[in-house]
Amino acid sequence: GKWEVPIPKVKPVADDEMFKVMRTGSKRNKAWKRVVTKCTFVGDGFTRKAPKYERFIRPTGLRMKKANVTHPELKTTFQLDILGVKKNPSSSLYTNLGVMTKGTIIEVNVSELGLVTTSGKVAWGKMAQVTNNPELDGCVNAVLLV
Repeated sequence: GKWEVPIPKVKPVADDEMFKVMRTGSKRNKAWKRVVTKCTFVGDGFTRKAPKYERFIRPTGLRMKKANVTHPELKTTFQLDILGVKKNPSSSLYTNLGVMTKGTIIEVNVSELGLVTTSGKVAWGKMAQVTNNPELDGCVNAVLLV
């Protein structure tokens, strides 16, 4: 990327660690559904597919809306809304699913911080890198990329 990332290398997460096989059908012999076992971000306008057609299930208990973001120069932490998952270094599939693991680049809403761009406009969305394992801590901690 174009930033100096706080955590340059992360251990990739394997598919069998990321997903749990959900067996369906009357005799539990169909095994094409997967339950995501890590924290995810799901947008506000998201509606699930009908259960019959849903391949990847993202549990509501593991969905995150806010992140504790530390500003590296100000050395202060703010709780900001997550706007989206930009890049998960483990896999592009995890990026599309919105899975947040350690090292993931997320976009956060910094409008209430009052940061100003060089042209004088108020900055709205900025990138941050997740620094913890959210599924172990129950919260998302990140460092703002400036």
